Amino acid sequence: MKGVGSARCRKEGAMRVAILTREPQGSAARLVQALEAWGHVPELVGTFAVTLDLAEGHLSLHHRGVELPPYDAVLARIGHSATFHGATVLRHLELMGVPTFPCADALLASRDKLRSLQLLAAAHVPVPETSFVRRRKDLGPAIERLGGAPLIVKVTEGTQGKGVLLAESARSAEAMASTLLDAGKQVLLQRFVSESRGRDVRAFVVGDEVVAAARRVAQGDEYRSNVHLGASAEKTEIEPAYAKVAVRAAKVLGLPIAGVDLLEGKEGPMVVEVNSSPGIVDFERVTETDVAGRIVEHVEDIALRPHALH
Repeated sequence: MKGVGSARCRKEGAMRVAILTREPQGSAARLVQALEAWGHVPELVGTFAVTLDLAEGHLSLHHRGVELPPYDAVLARIGHSATFHGATVLRHLELMGVPTFPCADALLASRDKLRSLQLLAAAHVPVPETSFVRRRKDLGPAIERLGGAPLIVKVTEGTQGKGVLLAESARSAEAMASTLLDAGKQVLLQRFVSESRGRDVRAFVVGDEVVAAARRVAQGDEYRSNVHLGASAEKTEIEPAYAKVAVRAAKVLGLPIAGVDLLEGKEGPMVVEVNSSPGIVDFERVTETDVAGRIVEHVEDIALRPHALH
């Protein structure tokens, strides 16, 4: 590990930083370690254990019945199942003037695949061609507009490769999407970038730069490159064009800390997903980079500014 807590000079003044999470181990524990190494005071706060209180002109929070103290910053590690409550807590903190990483709106946008793709496409960030279809009778025309099979069929809310299907024919794409629609799911049809089958690049963005990158490769015939599905990962030197797109994608969604997944298309990088709570521990091991330290440095730069706003 390169320079954990010692590679850069600590700025004057210690921050009191809450880490909002339901999982105190893993990435949250690593952030605690990095904050302490940089001379700050971290506190783990359980997402669902936070109660919001308000009255005219006054906002406060209680954690397990005890009022929370003023924080200089809040780092959120919000799982998918806690998205709504987590965003509500973050918005409450924002109204109290606390810098949050990320903000509530950015968290919500990143968790909705359609919303994030809309924002990215509108900002001219390269993404795979996509159609959002609500009615079964619109599936055929949408498939034709996408150029036919192969296609990716996915639900708008999912994680770690779940709810992502590969259709090798137009008929199977229509059948898969119909089944999901009948089950009440929101469905996306997406052009399959065959040249990047089972392979992508995860760029870890902090602030205005990619601090580390890893190439992930699926095993066997698997088309999804998620590590949770058995893919391998290795450190890679990210090309400037890919780094530029990754930073742009994170900025469009308002994420100061993000894991940006990039497909390696024939015409260059394409953003397939932007993760607002990317895993830190395994990524640091693979890339041999002090990612947590870079996160703390960025939080310092924002939270310790005079009259810091986020």
